[in-house]
Amino acid sequence: MNFVECHEEPIHIPGYIQSFGYLIGIDAESRSITFFSRNISDIFKIDSAEKLFDRKLSDFPESFQSIIDSDIYTSLDRFTRRDNETYFDKIFIEGKEYHFSVFKNGTSIFLEFEEVLVNPDKRISNKYDNFYIIDNEKELWNHLLETLSRVVSYDRMMVYKFMMDGSGKVIAERKNEDMESFLGLHYPESDIPKQARELYLKKRKRIFSNVYAETVPILSKKEKTINLTFSGSRGMSPVHGQYLKNFGVSSSFSVSIIIDDHLWGLVTCQNIEPKHIDLEDRVQAGIFTTLAANAYSSFKSKSELNYRLELNEKISQLKTEFLKHNNLFDSLIDNKTEIRILPEADGLAIISDENIVTEGITPTFDCIHKIAEWALEHTQDRIYINRSFLKEYGKELGLSDNAAGIVIYFIEREKNELLIWFRKEFDEHINWAGNPEKKIGVFSQNGENKQMVSPRTSFRIFTENIKGHSKRWNSRNSSAVQAIRDLILETSHKNYNAIKRLNDELKKVNEELDSFSYTISHDLGTPLTVMKLNAQMLLGNLTDGSDKSKTKINTIIEEIDNMAEMMQDVLQLSRAKHSDLQLESLKTAQTIQKISDNAKMTYGSPNSQIIIKDCPDVLADKTMLHQVFLNIINNAVKYSSHKDQPKVQIEGTEDGQTIIYKISDNGIGIPEEEKHKMFKIFNRMDNAKKFKGNGIGLSIVHRIMKRIGGNVDYESNKDGTSFILTFKKPYI
Repeated sequence: MNFVECHEEPIHIPGYIQSFGYLIGIDAESRSITFFSRNISDIFKIDSAEKLFDRKLSDFPESFQSIIDSDIYTSLDRFTRRDNETYFDKIFIEGKEYHFSVFKNGTSIFLEFEEVLVNPDKRISNKYDNFYIIDNEKELWNHLLETLSRVVSYDRMMVYKFMMDGSGKVIAERKNEDMESFLGLHYPESDIPKQARELYLKKRKRIFSNVYAETVPILSKKEKTINLTFSGSRGMSPVHGQYLKNFGVSSSFSVSIIIDDHLWGLVTCQNIEPKHIDLEDRVQAGIFTTLAANAYSSFKSKSELNYRLELNEKISQLKTEFLKHNNLFDSLIDNKTEIRILPEADGLAIISDENIVTEGITPTFDCIHKIAEWALEHTQDRIYINRSFLKEYGKELGLSDNAAGIVIYFIEREKNELLIWFRKEFDEHINWAGNPEKKIGVFSQNGENKQMVSPRTSFRIFTENIKGHSKRWNSRNSSAVQAIRDLILETSHKNYNAIKRLNDELKKVNEELDSFSYTISHDLGTPLTVMKLNAQMLLGNLTDGSDKSKTKINTIIEEIDNMAEMMQDVLQLSRAKHSDLQLESLKTAQTIQKISDNAKMTYGSPNSQIIIKDCPDVLADKTMLHQVFLNIINNAVKYSSHKDQPKVQIEGTEDGQTIIYKISDNGIGIPEEEKHKMFKIFNRMDNAKKFKGNGIGLSIVHRIMKRIGGNVDYESNKDGTSFILTFKKPYI
């Protein structure tokens, strides 16, 4: 016994049709008869059905003259140029009028017949445009059911909408008073499995007149499986038949609701007693359903257009606010409330590396870090959306109910820059039409017993509580996130161009400044020397009684020395940027010792205790290395020279592929509020102004260390300062 899943059941090739229909299949090339339903002898005079195979209809004029003379058959080539397009006509067979329809599928042309029925209760309004003046979804589908009830009146008529997972929900209903209401109930995906949905997309009108009636087998000598996808009288699957019987109905009729070439839903009708609907009325029902679907699509498009216009307006306002800042994250933080609200989120986290700024209802910072780390490792797309994040990852990440649903947008993965929107858990209840759990049953199809998923026998309301989910992120929420993404990309691009332009201008200005620095340092050197010599000569010619004049001249000479020193430092700064580098393995002990001895004499601090410990070799340029240690050690000695027991300690250590030197002093320290401008040129701390200097030395050190591939940093408090120089380790 074979087991067949619901989605595997071959419902398009049942091997039989319903009893209201009659079917003849002919070869598209030869026009010879290849298959037919066993009941055609009920309406056509046929001596022996076996004689029909491989013969043409025209070979039996006494039986098929009404077909042969019909407009469709005489122009069969024109009506079967394209596959699966159905054309209709009416013919008389033995004094009775029949609907005659034809379509081509593959290598076969299908000729179908069913008796014409008169519907005395049929009432059709000519106001087709009524659908287009309704701009409310509920009213539109109710209006459709009301209209269809005048054409194909069934005991229960419903509009059934498919969800993204294939399940469905009844969103509109029209029924007899004594029937149970299914409005608002959900149905599992297995009730209308995938292959059934595909058939509803292809064959848009489907009737089962009497689920208790005997089916009519199709006879064929050549084809074992005849594709009846587009046949109006195709027999139903045994599972579907049992499903309707369990519902307590004998007849069903459905029309597909197609929107943007997708199966959006169904108009599904059920009748307690067997009921057949005339083909014209079924076609009429399809036309009205198409009108309603087009009207729905139209007002949805208008609504979407209005939303897009509103969203564009909000994004334009946000762009104005963004452009007030030079930094993207300043823009995001300053407008965090608007950014949270646009996708209708409960909370927002703005993340840049280890920094987190939140808005609204969010998880803890630790939880946000975990989500960001998870996203960097497990997602690839720029935008990640999940309404079931708590259910899927809550235990693994230790999530709270504030993170049931999330949207993540990666601004730049490499820098760990991202936005996370949060939605809290939504207490969701789904009312199913019966328990959706599947059971296995045995069904007979074409004489073969098969195990299949059995349809439910009860449709009593079954309530399921859904945990770990947020409200759904809809297409508008997704559009809002994408609009924010586009705004960030546009802003980042503008900032990039602005920064590039400013950098180009800054580079040009720096080149001019470097040229100017070299020029003034070189060209002003001689005039300053002349000024100093003249001042010294003037000082020597003064009489002994002119102490006041001597003081003034000594001040002039001192200022000339300061200016010369400053020009020399500026020249060194320029050279630190442009001089050719010759990196080599250098020993530092002798250089450090010499600089230390000279520093004590230069700053008149012979009592300064300078402790020199290990001095490992470094990779550097010889001239520039001297400049670095000269400035750092001089500063250490100078700023600790006023202490009772001035002390400087110098020690080098090896750390992997780097050499780290630490030069510590017990001097004046660096105020916390001044630290951000430590390496800026001409910058001097307030507590350092009583010491001689011009604020260029640390700028020289900073520039040199960057050029040789190292780094300079510092630690400072009230007890002194430690400068940390990181060099590359020499090659072995």
